[in-house]
Amino acid sequence: MAIAIRLSRGGAKKRPYYRVVVADSRAPRDGKYLEQVGTYNPVLPKDSEDRVKLIEDRVRYWLGVGAQPTDRVARFLDAAGILERAARNNPKKAEPGEKAKERAEEKAEKAREAEEAKKAAEEEANKPAEAPAEEAAAEAPAEEAPAEEAATEE
Repeated sequence: MAIAIRLSRGGAKKRPYYRVVVADSRAPRDGKYLEQVGTYNPVLPKDSEDRVKLIEDRVRYWLGVGAQPTDRVARFLDAAGILERAARNNPKKAEPGEKAKERAEEKAEKAREAEEAKKAAEEEANKPAEAPAEEAAAEAPAEEAPAEEAATEE
């Protein structure tokens, strides 16, 4: 028989209240349990002393006998200093999914195109002021070149 220290839900709808119980791991969540070793009231503020109450010597006894706490109960035991809980590291937790990455890439591409279009528009706006002098300089050699070619053909 595997023994678990876990939460058993009670209370009204939208007003949860939990008992910290020692039970056979195969028993239903709110079903038969061996012993109640504490309570948890998530409605109370986090800094309240009555939020989590544990009977420390009974919890230590059941841990010594081989009972395994669930993740949530392990957090409570760690906060109470009864059981040291190893910190977990999930580096992919905040990483967005594939579709979100695709959407971000498309958005970045559109932003890049808009930036390029804006720069091109600015260059076009700046170009007419300087353009006549450049165009005149560029057209003059082009006009002279055919004349030179004509002279060499004669």
